[in-house]
Amino acid sequence: MAQIPMTVCGEEKLRKELEYLKNKRRQEIITAIAEARAHGDLKENAEYHAAREQQGFCEGRIQEIETKLSNAQVIDVTEIVNNGRIIFGSTVTVLNIATDEEYIYRIVGDDEANAKQNLISVNSPMARGLIGKQIDDTTVITTPGGDIEYEIIAVEYLSDTP
Repeated sequence: MAQIPMTVCGEEKLRKELEYLKNKRRQEIITAIAEARAHGDLKENAEYHAAREQQGFCEGRIQEIETKLSNAQVIDVTEIVNNGRIIFGSTVTVLNIATDEEYIYRIVGDDEANAKQNLISVNSPMARGLIGKQIDDTTVITTPGGDIEYEIIAVEYLSDTP
């Protein structure tokens, strides 16, 4: 399987979720299954079937996280010399040339992306259009609403510790 890029913060969040699922959520589900079993006939026991379904989802997520962590390529941009080039993990300030509005984005792994926090996936069209560029470059990003031209104002390699 290919390496999965993620930031230090992204790895830490996945490890915390894995710990919660393995040490707490699993036990809650086992308890719910035991209580539902105590109610008798399992064929028509909705609580039992719901708990078993939750168990399946939980175990699936545990397996997914373990696979991602085993294939993770954790990138700490603070350990890289900032040469002004946009790379995975960098924080980028761009100017929409048409509207004169500034935006700040951080390029992160797929699991870390959150549009409300301006964390964009390395695989998003915006990030793909920015990676490799540097300060004062312009780039055109194709969006459903049409092409948008951006100028790169700043590139920072900031710490992402939670």
